[in-house]
Amino acid sequence: MDRTLKALSLILSYPTRELQHAMPEISAVLASDTRLTAAARRALRPLVEELAGRDIYDLEEQFVLLFDRSRTLSLNLFEHVHGESRDRGGAMVSLIETYRDGGFDPATSELPDHLPVLLEFLSTRPFADAKETLADAAHIFEALNARLVRRESPYGAVFACLLQLAGVRADEKTVADMLAQPDDDPTDLDALDEVWEESEVLFGPDPNAGCPQARDMLARMDTPLTPEPASHAAE
Repeated sequence: MDRTLKALSLILSYPTRELQHAMPEISAVLASDTRLTAAARRALRPLVEELAGRDIYDLEEQFVLLFDRSRTLSLNLFEHVHGESRDRGGAMVSLIETYRDGGFDPATSELPDHLPVLLEFLSTRPFADAKETLADAAHIFEALNARLVRRESPYGAVFACLLQLAGVRADEKTVADMLAQPDDDPTDLDALDEVWEESEVLFGPDPNAGCPQARDMLARMDTPLTPEPASHAAE
């Protein structure tokens, strides 16, 4: 198992007391990974310290405001390429099949494109394959990092680390186009109600429709991967 990807999956998950208790071990894993620069590891410290020591209710409220109420900071990756269109449903079906083919059965109610779920899956794969998938999502990580830095959130450091692990530079024009979209304000509840107006996600059979970037990500993820001997379920 790639312990760093697993650690990043955990710290992007909804805060719990169990997560707080695990933060010393998570911190040690992240601090020892030389694939990350010393600067990137230092940048993670404020978030690690906050998750370890801040009041759990404050952490929960902060997480909801950032990632649940703000569509432009959604941790559901296909939200950033498909929105709520039928194309997203097809991509989701393909991703579920990829998980099943890899023997991965996430024990969560989150959607399959939820980033912590994807990172947990990638932590069970050979790093070369995980790196390709991270590279496919580099433009999303760059945009999320920029938006979080703008809000002075320590969570931005996680996305900077994911970019380093991906080993690529995000396409500047794609990132600029994403950042040109209005950044929703999680404290403006009326505006959020408008943005999040109920829209059905249709799980259609065609995973090849829609955005080319999402197709590229799925094309690579659909490539059969050789399971590692160790099971993530034991972690």
